[in-house]
Amino acid sequence: MQAAPVRATAIPSFTDALRAVESLLMSSGQRTARRNAWTSVLEDRRRAKDRVEAQRVLDQTTTVRP
Repeated sequence: MQAAPVRATAIPSFTDALRAVESLLMSSGQRTARRNAWTSVLEDRRRAKDRVEAQRVLDQTTTVRP
């Protein structure tokens, strides 16, 4: 006797669920605009982190004297 096949379905994450709702409620242009805005936020954060690191290095080099 052969066992019945098991069908496993992954439970969607909260993010996946939000994206599904977003796709139902918004037109594609709005989704693209929102995605672009988020990409810009992430890039701004990266640049700010780089500025802080550069300032830290500059501060270390100006305080160390031979």
